[in-house]
Amino acid sequence: MNGKAVRSCQIPLAAAASQKITTIEGLTTDGKLSRLQKAWIDMDVAQCGYCQTGQLMSAAALLASKSNPTDADIDQAMSGNLCRCATYNRIRAAIHSAAGHTTAELEKEPVHVAGN
Repeated sequence: MNGKAVRSCQIPLAAAASQKITTIEGLTTDGKLSRLQKAWIDMDVAQCGYCQTGQLMSAAALLASKSNPTDADIDQAMSGNLCRCATYNRIRAAIHSAAGHTTAELEKEPVHVAGN
């Protein structure tokens, strides 16, 4: 909503009135996947798919505000999204890929997610 990731289940309909709402379908342009969506596919992020909408929208909001996020930026932006399949390494790699990082850069440091 207005360029920020929000949890639709916690936003009253009245609060969304007259706001700019982007859904996962809105990440495409002229029927073509966004760079982020392509990275998600290339990195085989999705397994069960349950969390993917929230993950993608949070990642899109992050990239809209920081075109070259650090690992700490990604951790902060994605902290409210749980992935029961634990694809956190691939999520981070896909975000870095969409931001234009090379595979060699992505392989430098493993992802450590608190509580996993």
